[in-house]
Amino acid sequence: MPKSNLRYFFAGILSFAIWGFFSIPLRNLKAFPSEEILYYRIFTSLIFIWLAILVFRRKELKKDLVYLSFITNRERRNILLQLIGSTLLLTSNWYTYIYAVNNVSLQSAAFAYMVCPLITAFGGFLILKESLSRLKLISLGIALLSILLLATGSFVEVLWSVIIASLYAFYLIIQRKMQHLDKLNVLAVQIGFAVILMLPFYLLKHEGFPQDLWFWGNITLIAVFFTIIPLFLSLYALIGIPSSTLGIIIYINPIIAFTVAIFYFDEHVDAHQLFAYLLLLLSVVVFNWAMIKDIFTFKGKNI
Repeated sequence: MPKSNLRYFFAGILSFAIWGFFSIPLRNLKAFPSEEILYYRIFTSLIFIWLAILVFRRKELKKDLVYLSFITNRERRNILLQLIGSTLLLTSNWYTYIYAVNNVSLQSAAFAYMVCPLITAFGGFLILKESLSRLKLISLGIALLSILLLATGSFVEVLWSVIIASLYAFYLIIQRKMQHLDKLNVLAVQIGFAVILMLPFYLLKHEGFPQDLWFWGNITLIAVFFTIIPLFLSLYALIGIPSSTLGIIIYINPIIAFTVAIFYFDEHVDAHQLFAYLLLLLSVVVFNWAMIKDIFTFKGKNI
C-alpha cells in the first residue's frame, strides 16, 4: 500500500475500534426508550459538530460552498439526493442498532457488523465496479461460513442483524461516491437533515425534557466519541481506500463488541461461536493480506 494511503487505512481501523465499545454507554441508558436516545443523540451531535466546524474548520466550509456554486444544477441535485438518501440510511441504522443493543441482544447488534462487510464488498463490486481479487473472494467465503455458523441460533436476532448491516452498507456505498466535499461538512449536513427528519416525531411524542445528569453525560459521550469522531474517521478513510476494503475493516467492530459482551457484560459464548469468531478474524487477515504485507514491508525498509 502506498505510504499516502496508510493514514486512510488506519483511520478506518480506529473508527470501527471505537464503535466496538459503543454498547457500554448504550447499556447505561437501557432504562430510556430507544427513540429518546436517538433523538438526543442526533440533537446533541448537531450542536457539537457545527461548533467544531465554525470554530476550527471555516476554511473547509467556505471551500465546499465555493465548489457547490460552480457545479451544474444537475450535479447539485445529485449531491442533494445522495445526502438525503444517506441520511435516511444512517438514521435508520442508528435506531435499529440502539434498539437491538437494549431490546434484542448485544450479540445481535455485533453480528450485524459481521454481515455488513459482505454486503458492502459485494455492493462496491456491483454498484461502484470495485474489483475483488481471488484472495478477497476467498476471504468473503470464509466470512460467509463464519456467519452461517453464527446464524444457527435465533432467527429474530439474525433478521435484526441483516437489517442493521444492510442500512450501514448502503450508506458507505453512497459515501464512496461523494468524493469532492469535505467529509466533516457532509456529516454535519447529514446530521442536520436527520434533525429535520426526527423533529416531527420528537414533538409528537415529547413528554418532557430529561433532567438526569447520568443521561446527558452518556448522550454527550455517544454524540462526540461514538458518533462524530468515528463517523468522520470512516468517511475520511473512504477518500483513500475502496468501500469494499472499509467494509472488511468493519470486522474489527464485532470482534471488539463480542469481547465486550463476553468479558464486560458476561454474555455466554459456546465453542462453535468461538470457532466462528476465529474464522471471522482469519477472513479479515486474508482480505487485507496485500495491505498487511505492504505495511510490514514499508516498516522494514525504514528500520
